[in-house]
Parts: sequence; C-alpha cells; structure tokens
Amino acid sequence: MLSKVIPSTGKLLISEPFLNDPNFKRSVVLMAEHSEEGTLGFILNHPSQFLLKDLVPDLWEADFPVFIGGPVEVDTIHFIHRCYDKLNSGEEIAKGIYWGGNFETLKILVNNNSISTDEVKFFLGYSGWGIDQLTEEINENTWIVSDQFHQDVVFSHNEEELWREVIINLGPKYAHVSNFPIDPSLN
Repeated sequence: MLSKVIPSTGKLLISEPFLNDPNFKRSVVLMAEHSEEGTLGFILNHPSQFLLKDLVPDLWEADFPVFIGGPVEVDTIHFIHRCYDKLNSGEEIAKGIYWGGNFETLKILVNNNSISTDEVKFFLGYSGWGIDQLTEEINENTWIVSDQFHQDVVFSHNEEELWREVIINLGPKYAHVSNFPIDPSLN
C-alpha cells in the first residue's frame, strides 16, 4: 500500500498517476469531512468553464474561478476559505482553512472587492465516498493520503502543476511518480 497516512478531515487525497476515472484523473482532493458515515471532499485542481458571476447573478463582477468539486450534486455551490477574520463563519477543516460559512456575508465581501481569489475557492458539486469505499480505494493504491502541504497549495491557481507539486512534497520516495506521463502508451 502506497499510503501510510490515515484519512481524516483536512488531509489531501492524491490520485495515482494512471487513474482512468475522468472525474478524478490527476486529482488533488481536500477532505472536508471524514467520519464513519463516509467522506466528502473537493477536487482542488479541476477548473470549470464558469466564473462565479456566471452562476450567482447578484455577484455581477465576481471573476472568481469555479472548480468542479466532484461528480456529486453538481448543481450546488460550495466554498472553502482562509479569511475567517472577514467572514466570521465556517467550519475549520485544517489549520486556517474553513469550509462554508455565511454566503450572504461572502457575497457582500465579494461585491465590495474585500475578498480576493487567493482567500476563497468555489466548487460545483463535491466528491463523496460511502462507508469503507475510500478505505478500499486506498488499499488498491488509487489514492495517497497526505498531510504534508501548506495552505497556499489549497488556494493555488496553478491547477496544471498542483498534482505534481503535492506528489513531490511527499518526499523522495514518491517524487519520481510526478514525472509519469499522463498516458504511458504514448511513450
């Protein structure tokens, strides 16, 4: 088994390099909730074609990118942030990283240009795993669990490099994986 870290809220799930599921190809998922009932998280590096202003009409100038959080309930918007001092709401899921909060307050902050794209990240839908499903996938080496990351990684806008960066951050044992081609048959 590749993963030595136990999954829990606030940790990252990093997909193995040749995962064929298009929903999770080269994905980095932040676990927002992990319990006996299952796991919920958001894919950090799969941008959608939308900006926030395209989805929320009263956020007329919100040029915030929206990411595909996962294949579950893609008609819902979720957000994580690192600006509790401005929002005064949200559930801390990792040191300095919060999930959700008062959306009306967030809309005011966005419209007043009082919050920036490196403080908040928006998602359409989420990723979910049922009881024992994630454990089985980790045992099959589909995912590596990591607690070795800086919160800047979570709010990164370099989606193309994010997967590679978190793999390298796992240390020398994993670094070579970061150079694997997306499609090995093209080698």
